[in-house]
Amino acid sequence: MEKKEALDLKCKDWEALFEGWREPRYRASQVCDWIYKKRVLSFDSMTNLSLPLRSRLKEALDLSLPVLIERRQSSRGDAIKYLWKLRDGESVESVVMRYEGRDTACLSTQVGCPLGCSFCATGKSGFVRNLTSGEIVGQFLAMEADIGDSIENAVYMGMGEPFLNLDAVLDSVRNLNHPKMRALGIRHIAISTVGIVSGIKALAHSDLKVRLAVSLHAPNDDLRTHLMPVNASNPLGSLYKALKSFQEITGERISIEYMLISDINDGLSLADELANYLKGLHVYVNLIPYNPTDGLFKRPPRGRVEAFKKRLEGLGYEVALRKGLGADIEAACGQLRRRALI
Repeated sequence: MEKKEALDLKCKDWEALFEGWREPRYRASQVCDWIYKKRVLSFDSMTNLSLPLRSRLKEALDLSLPVLIERRQSSRGDAIKYLWKLRDGESVESVVMRYEGRDTACLSTQVGCPLGCSFCATGKSGFVRNLTSGEIVGQFLAMEADIGDSIENAVYMGMGEPFLNLDAVLDSVRNLNHPKMRALGIRHIAISTVGIVSGIKALAHSDLKVRLAVSLHAPNDDLRTHLMPVNASNPLGSLYKALKSFQEITGERISIEYMLISDINDGLSLADELANYLKGLHVYVNLIPYNPTDGLFKRPPRGRVEAFKKRLEGLGYEVALRKGLGADIEAACGQLRRRALI
């Protein structure tokens, strides 16, 4: 019989498992404490369980993390990028970003990506499959194990589009957040989407209060469809309605991610268009100077970035210029995996 993946199990699944084995329900709390709080990934080491129970767990479940293929740390120590091998031999990337004493895990949700954004290295390697909830959580636990410390923030913005793997993503959020499991604060979890309208609606009606970030990158349909083909099926008008509805339901502020690409979307007239598009929404704008993945696009000069920022601020928006991390370790999504596949 094929073993189940232990990291796929929810707390209630652990409880059902032990009840079925005529074990007390509190065994679920004990095992989850070992895995998610003590970071022990061996049933043999769970010393408050009987030897027969440990043996039975080993026979029934596979408790393992993704295998490290490559680890690269930036020269400034502000980013660590990982390439992991999954059980079927496929690979995904994840990143720890280190901002002034707070670590954030960037998690992948798919092997590759089907969306084909023109500026993204992940899409160039094609789409293979969705990750399971356990494979998503496994990245987080593996990075904690590597740095030897707790990571207190998670953002779903690695390889893939989270809302195209909605069920597994939400299950992984629940496992990371559950008080008997990793107990990561829900306000410390964010999901970043390219603007999948159905996913935004589903998140709004879920029981989760995670933060929402939207990768916009262009304020009109023509340019956005050129950069992000997904805009053809999720155009800006539909996206705006979904974001408006999300805020009416949740009351939450939305982060708008806007990557600045030299001479493509960094002109002041586009800043004006962006400001006009965002009217009526409670947003925070993150400007991200492009991290080159090939010779197709370029990073804007500092002056153009600052001018774009000042224009938005002058129009009443709160704007942050995201500090670039990990350029020397190919930290942009998909770069490391794509190089490994060539």
